[in-house]
Amino acid sequence: MTEMRGDIDHAVFVAQLATGEIAGWIAVFVYRTVEADARAEVSGLVVDERFRSQRIGERLLARSEEWARERGCDVIGLRSNVIRERAHAFYERHGYTHIKTQKSFRKPL
Repeated sequence: MTEMRGDIDHAVFVAQLATGEIAGWIAVFVYRTVEADARAEVSGLVVDERFRSQRIGERLLARSEEWARERGCDVIGLRSNVIRERAHAFYERHGYTHIKTQKSFRKPL
């Protein structure tokens, strides 16, 4: 995370309650590739179970979309585990479309 500090292509937004308690957070970055125009990508969205269904996720998502537009991105994307059906419904309610299903591969270095 320290590498992202000060990098204009990365942002983390936090939802903090009046009590000072953190209710949720979202991380977003500009994703650049050779074959496509730059887009924003949400790398994580977490809302504490105690505060779900209170529009916190919606506000965090809206803030990340605003941030993406400020950086000239015309598209924002995210990835969600196939078992997260409630999250999928949330994203679809907010205008996101499921575009593909894929396998994810990793190799330790």
